[in-house]
Amino acid sequence: MKVVLEVRDLKKHYAEVKAVDGISFSVQQGCCFGLLGPNGAGKTTTIEMLEGLVSADSGDIFYHGHKAGKEHFSQLGVQFQQTALQDFLTVKETLELFAAFYDQPADLQQLIQLCDLTELLHRDHRKLSGGQRQRLLLALALVNNPQIIFLDEPTTGLDPHARRNFWQLIRQIKQQGRTIILTTHYMDEAEQLCDEILIMDKGRIIALDTPQALLNQHFSGALIRLPDRGQQPDLPADASLSRSGGYLQISSPDIEKTLTMLLSQGISLEGLLIKSANLDDLFLKLTGHSLSA
Repeated sequence: MKVVLEVRDLKKHYAEVKAVDGISFSVQQGCCFGLLGPNGAGKTTTIEMLEGLVSADSGDIFYHGHKAGKEHFSQLGVQFQQTALQDFLTVKETLELFAAFYDQPADLQQLIQLCDLTELLHRDHRKLSGGQRQRLLLALALVNNPQIIFLDEPTTGLDPHARRNFWQLIRQIKQQGRTIILTTHYMDEAEQLCDEILIMDKGRIIALDTPQALLNQHFSGALIRLPDRGQQPDLPADASLSRSGGYLQISSPDIEKTLTMLLSQGISLEGLLIKSANLDDLFLKLTGHSLSA
């Protein structure tokens, strides 16, 4: 597939803080690329550099094989977490205002249908629900007809039903061949939507691959979770142990064998939880805490 975005050895420092410390990656056309990391990991600074809002100290950004400049940044679609809109305008008036900023805007009627705004056109945008407002903000991000769209935690604060409706909307946009760069604190969201994920911590990339490939790389079998009572159990050679949040987490390809060994050492199984690994477990293993923490 064609590479639409490439980052080479990107760095950004603030005083003594290495916000972004030499990261490199590429994004293919038509995929949903997840950029994940805890607060302070450097993902927000990375996104701001990719959007042209912040200049890099060193390194290069390429869009469609060309070094990024104003003409590339102006062609991006961006949905921020918070966007200030002009007061007293209806949804229709807001769309028309933003469309007037561009020489060749997208077809507004198509955007209205795509983002399911038809019944909201004559409503003051200040009276929209959370999910309705996010659909409007997405339409505004698409009004310049971009091929690359940045979505910054677009479903934060939405109820589960609104979140899943928004997921379907993102899938529809991806089916159009557009490329989506997504930041999110919801691991189920990343698992559902992202073709590839990049996990940052302390300004550096600590994992980069498809969600399933990363899970296969770091986990086998299933996960055993027990309250951490300060013991150091002996485990089978193919099992691994980590501690976080008051729990022991054991990754083991043979659950029965591992549980038998734990019982033989007098370790209580009270509070036992056995489950398949997910992206939240991966983040816990790599960084020592949950992404949503």
